[in-house]
Amino acid sequence: MKLHDLKPNPNKKRPRKRVGRGISAGQGKTAGRGQKGQGARAGGGTRLYHQGGNLPFFRRLPFKRGFSSLNRINYNEINLDQLASFEANSDVTPETLEQARLLRTPGNPVVVLGRGELDVPLKVSVHRISKGAQAKIEAAGGTVEIISA
Repeated sequence: MKLHDLKPNPNKKRPRKRVGRGISAGQGKTAGRGQKGQGARAGGGTRLYHQGGNLPFFRRLPFKRGFSSLNRINYNEINLDQLASFEANSDVTPETLEQARLLRTPGNPVVVLGRGELDVPLKVSVHRISKGAQAKIEAAGGTVEIISA
């Protein structure tokens, strides 16, 4: 097969519509532009987000200003009361949490937060942990290891 053999799938290419070529063509007279007005003129139309005489939408919502960072990291949040189901001295890693079906999105890193109590020693290896959660795990006799993403 060579480049000149390539053809689009059947019925995937439509001929372009030639507007303004007489009434029998179906797109004659006003050529799909309606009657008179700004949109009917050549080069006419308004800029993006134009709303006539209304206050523009982005000026009506001053509390929505700002930005969302493209580099934001979304963590899987795990609390200590969710780790209570693990047996003593077991390893808690992102893989074991995924097997226990505790992760919402398995591809994202894991953070352990301090809600709840822990009475069994665990070996916890996660991407991030709060100070309160780390203190509770170490008070129960467990260890904490921070892994890189």
